[in-house]
Amino acid sequence: MNLPNLTLADFLPMLPAIIMVVAACVLLLSEVFLSATASRGYQAVLTVVAAVASGAVAVGLMFEPPQEVFLGFGVLDPFSSFLTLVVSVGLGLAALSAVGFLRKRGAERGEFYALMLFASAGMSLLAMSSEFITIFVNIEVLSIATYALTAYLRRGTRPSEAGFKYFILGAFSSAVLLYGTALLYGATGTTKLNDMAGPLQQALSTTPALVYVGAVLIAAGFAFKVAAVPFHMWTPDVYEGAPTPVTALMSAGVKAAAFASLVRVFVTVGKGMDPKLPLMLFATLALLTMIAGNLMAIPQRNVKRMLAYSSIAHAGYLLLGVAALFVAAPGESFRLLSASSLSGGTPLDVARSDALRGILYYLLAYTFSATGAFAMVSALERREDEEKGTAWDLERFAGLAQRRPGWAFAMAAFMLSLGGIPPTVGFMSKLLIFQAAIDVGLVGLTVVAVLSSAAGAYYYLRVVVYMFMHPIPEGAQPLERNWGTEAALVIATVAVVLLGILPGHVTDWLAQAGTLFGQ
Repeated sequence: MNLPNLTLADFLPMLPAIIMVVAACVLLLSEVFLSATASRGYQAVLTVVAAVASGAVAVGLMFEPPQEVFLGFGVLDPFSSFLTLVVSVGLGLAALSAVGFLRKRGAERGEFYALMLFASAGMSLLAMSSEFITIFVNIEVLSIATYALTAYLRRGTRPSEAGFKYFILGAFSSAVLLYGTALLYGATGTTKLNDMAGPLQQALSTTPALVYVGAVLIAAGFAFKVAAVPFHMWTPDVYEGAPTPVTALMSAGVKAAAFASLVRVFVTVGKGMDPKLPLMLFATLALLTMIAGNLMAIPQRNVKRMLAYSSIAHAGYLLLGVAALFVAAPGESFRLLSASSLSGGTPLDVARSDALRGILYYLLAYTFSATGAFAMVSALERREDEEKGTAWDLERFAGLAQRRPGWAFAMAAFMLSLGGIPPTVGFMSKLLIFQAAIDVGLVGLTVVAVLSSAAGAYYYLRVVVYMFMHPIPEGAQPLERNWGTEAALVIATVAVVLLGILPGHVTDWLAQAGTLFGQ
C-alpha cells in the first residue's frame, strides 16, 4: 500500500483548526480535575486566547501563495484564510458573551467551550475543503458540535425541542447534499472540485439530467445551512431554544463557513456547466429569502426570533452577491431574475471580483453586528422567564438608555448596522453587494433588495425606539454586569462603527482575500 506523501506545508493551512482542537482537548481534560463548585473562569479566557491565536495565524496565512494541500483535498488561499479569521472573531465574541450567561445558570463547564472550539475547527476546515467527501465530513464535524450545543441547557422543553429539530432537519439536509454529491460523482468519476470541470462538460452532452439534479440537490443542502427560504423552517425555533451565545456562534460562524463552501463549490464546479443554472438557482433563492425573511421579522415582538428572521433576510442579501458571480453576459431585456443590459458598464470579471469582495466584507460585518446583538440579548434575559417566553420580549429593552446608557448605545449601533443605516459597517457591506449586483446587470433583484432592506429597517429601529423612548417597566429587575459580556459589546461596537467610518483599508485588503484557488 502506498502511503500519501504529506509534508509540513500540507498541515500549515490546518494550524488555526489545530489550535482550536488542542484548546478544546485541554478544556476537556482539565474539567476532570475540577469539583462542581470550582472556579472555571479560565475556560472562557482560554477559548478567547485560542480564537485570537487562530485568527492571527489566519491573517498570516492570507499572504501565502494559493496552493493545493492534502493531495488536492484542501486548498490554502486568501479566501479560506479570511473565512477562518471571520470564524475566529465569531468564536471569540460568543465565548465572551457566554461567561455571564452560563454563570447565572450554574452551567459553566469545560465541555461547553470545547464544543464551541470543535465546531469552529470544523468551520475553518470546511472553508478550505476542495473535495466533496471532505466537505461532507467537515459539515458533520461542525453540525454535531452545534447540535449538542443547542441542547446544552437540558432543563426545559425549549432547548430539547430546538436540539431535536436541528438534528433531524440537519441530518436530512446532509443526506440531500450527499445524494447530490453522489450524482455528480456518477457523472464525472471524481469528487475533487478542481478535477470536475472537464468531465462535467462531457457529462452535459450525455447525461445532463444527472448533472442538473446533482447541482440542485447540492444547492439545497447548502441552502439549509445558510437558512435560505424555503429551507429556513428550523431557524426561528432553533435560534430561540439554543443558549444565546450558541445562537450567536451559529448565526455568524456557521453561516460564514457554509457560504464559503457554497461559493467554492459552485465557482469551481460551475466552470463545467452552463452558468445560467447557478444564476437562476441563487437568484431565485435570493429573491425568496430577502422578501420572506423581512416580512416574517416585522410582526415579531420576541427579539431573539426577530434576529432569527433577520438572519434569514441577510442570507438573502448574501445570495444576491453569490448570484452576481455567475452572470456570463447581461441580456437585452429587463427581467427580475436575470441580468439586464442596464448595468454600470463595469467589465464582468471586475464586477465578479467585486461581488466576491462584497460577500467577504458582508460576512465580517454581519459577524460583528449579529454576535454583538445576541450578546446584548443574553445580558438582558433571565433564566426564570425563558420557559414563559418573555425573556426576549421587546419590553426587556424599554428604558435601557436610562438604566445602562452604554448598553443602549451598543445595541443601537448593532441595530443600525443590521438595518444597513450609515455610518455603520452594515451600510458599507450592503453597498458593496448592491453595487456589484448592479454592475453585472442584476438590476431587478437589487431593487427588491433595497426595498426589502428598507422594510427591515422598521423592526430594527423599533428596538431603538423602545430603548430610548419608552419608560422603564414597573418592577424591572436590576441588570447584572459581567466583564465578558461588556468586553464583547465594546469590541463589537468599536468594530461596527470604525469599519463603517473607515472601510477603505479593509476593502483594499479584501481585494487580496477574495482570491480563490483555481479561479
